[in-house]
Amino acid sequence: MNKLKVVYLWLIRFLSILNLWQPRKKVVYLMSFDNNLDFIKQFAQQLSSRTRFVVLYRPETEAAATDLAAFGIETHQFTDGIRFVLDFVPLLMGARLIFCDNYYAFLGGFVHPKNMTIVQMWHANGAIKKFGWQDPTTDKRSDTDKKRFQEVYDHFDEYVVSSQAMGKVFERSYHEGADHIQLLGYPRSDQYLNPEWISSARQRIFRAAPELKSHRVILYAPTYRPDNSFKLPSGLGAALSADPNAIVVVKLHPVLRNRETAMQKIGNPRIKFYHELPTDDLLTVADTLVTDYSSVAFDFSLLPNANSMIFFMFDLDRYQRDPGIQDDYADWLPSKPLFTVSELKQAIINQEPTDFHAFNHHWNTYNDGQATKRVIDRYRNLLKK
Repeated sequence: MNKLKVVYLWLIRFLSILNLWQPRKKVVYLMSFDNNLDFIKQFAQQLSSRTRFVVLYRPETEAAATDLAAFGIETHQFTDGIRFVLDFVPLLMGARLIFCDNYYAFLGGFVHPKNMTIVQMWHANGAIKKFGWQDPTTDKRSDTDKKRFQEVYDHFDEYVVSSQAMGKVFERSYHEGADHIQLLGYPRSDQYLNPEWISSARQRIFRAAPELKSHRVILYAPTYRPDNSFKLPSGLGAALSADPNAIVVVKLHPVLRNRETAMQKIGNPRIKFYHELPTDDLLTVADTLVTDYSSVAFDFSLLPNANSMIFFMFDLDRYQRDPGIQDDYADWLPSKPLFTVSELKQAIINQEPTDFHAFNHHWNTYNDGQATKRVIDRYRNLLKK
């Protein structure tokens, strides 16, 4: 760990100590993903008027923060740096309850008062990928880095999860005890079990892309890769569009959009790129999801329109080395992973339905449409203590 990072964490610790005296009456939500807005709004509505609710958001979620601000929620953008230490560490120290949707490195220097509860509301309700201590690259880090990682993990008092399987992932990944796990369900999952939300999402899609309405829709949504050398395999476009009656929607992470060029050059009118349409909405019109290690699989499997799911893991050997995938993945994936373009093409043609029952029982155990209510009830009651 470099000297600047050490100094930064010590500044956070110093400001934390200076603000230990504060009464803890705030609720703060740290947002680096934009996929839990409905929970944030509902929670804010049910708080006492005496409780200040603040959302601190990363720059990449500015659109979501604008939505929350229009709803009447106080929002502030933050990035790591001196301004964060001076402006937001004192604010955080006045919180009775802090929700996190990700790993936040600054917690490594944060002083955790006894009368503050920090809750990990992870940004997905299942995990194919490894993270934390399970990531194979973690072993290669310095002892100082490893100590800092665990200091961050140890700040989380509770983990909201949707299954015992995800609870075990956190126990292994963060070296935390089972007593920290709250089996409440993942609030965002409620929308996938809500017929009104599904109907509205489908209408939004069909207004923007009416050509999808009368076709089988194949959604290709692979996970994000940080490696700049990543590229899609040759022949992927032809394989995905092997069903002449289907329209293929390609939805890559924004960082990887330049990898679409090869498929765009094919000029196949049945391969579409709707960058402006959210993945959540697109899932509601998809018959087949083609993905790899993405948590979108756990969302799609809850939808009534989910007919089949294909796991196209063409770079499995490389991905197992960095960041790694769960060791028991072959035991619970709802369909056998495919590794070559020719296998993918045949699977697209065959259109074999996927049985999601065991998969959902394993990962979506507590996602029953009432997760938001359970989570709100628990943490409203905590605030009363």
